[in-house]
Amino acid sequence: MNAGIIEIDVHGMNQFQARTRIDAALKKASSATYMIRIIHGYHGGTALKDMIRKTYRKHPLVKRVELSMNPGITELILRDF
Repeated sequence: MNAGIIEIDVHGMNQFQARTRIDAALKKASSATYMIRIIHGYHGGTALKDMIRKTYRKHPLVKRVELSMNPGITELILRDF
């Protein structure tokens, strides 16, 4: 894990489980954390990816949602690095 980045893997979870894990990571994030990298995968469908990108783009702690070059990863930017 890089300093300032929290990485979580939500493969195989349903939307409720994934949201619970992401919300816990947001609560755990310190002032040194600038990004939460969420590995959701893409071979099993787009339900998790779509939920993450829709739900967290308006979250008060998330400055912006960035798409990764890897279609199975979404990054939540909490502050500029």
